[in-house]
Amino acid sequence: MTKEEALTTKYGTLMTLGHLAQELHRSPDGLRISLRGNQGWASQINAARKKLGRRVYFDTAKIAAILEAVN
Repeated sequence: MTKEEALTTKYGTLMTLGHLAQELHRSPDGLRISLRGNQGWASQINAARKKLGRRVYFDTAKIAAILEAVN
């Protein structure tokens, strides 16, 4: 099972900030603050960001690709 399949099975096609924080072993507030910075990894994750109304989601397939590239 690939990382994308595992994440899609667990969270669906879109992840919330809480789901992403859980996968990265960070607190949601800490992750939110880090994503406002100019680090390279933050810009990659922000590229996977989708806003639906007032809610923020992350594309699970893009997040899986980022995580696989790191490992």
